[in-house]
Formats: sequence, C-alpha cells, structure tokens
Amino acid sequence: MFGLSTQTAGYQREAVGRLHLPFALLSDSDLVFTRALRLPTFEFEPYGSQPSTLLKRMAFVIRDGRIEKVFYPVFPPDRNAEDVTVWLRNNPM
Repeated sequence: MFGLSTQTAGYQREAVGRLHLPFALLSDSDLVFTRALRLPTFEFEPYGSQPSTLLKRMAFVIRDGRIEKVFYPVFPPDRNAEDVTVWLRNNPM
C-alpha cells in the first residue's frame, strides 16, 4: 500500500514519521503521474507561501499493474477506509 501526493519527498518523509503512517508516501512533486492520469487536483495557497497543486483525495486498487477500482469522490472522508476494506473483502486479490 502506498500514498501519493504532490509534496516533496522530504515533506512526505516528515509526514510519515509525524503521522505514524503504516505505508510509504510517493512523491509526484513534478506532477508527471498526476498529469498523465489526469488526476483531480486543487490549488492551495498557504498564507505567505507559493500556491501548491494538491491531489484530491481518492483511493485506487491496482492489480497486476492495472487500475481495477477507483474510489472517488471520497465522501464522507471518514468512511473511505471502511469502504475500501469492504470492497477488498468482497474482491479478494
């Protein structure tokens, strides 16, 4: 299992440690993967900082190198992990 974001690898390493994430985060800070798959994004401009392009929340199930299922939009966000878990139980790999 991996997470993907548009933040830098350094930011992601810090976030994994700070949030105690049980998975690695992959960096797409150059938006290569994001643009190739035309993933949904939004712009965020923190006060006093440069604007950033961020990914909207979504989940993919990838089997044998192919996207099999996409969970998007993620709503409500607090149910996404449960929704994905239920789907995986009903669709064993």
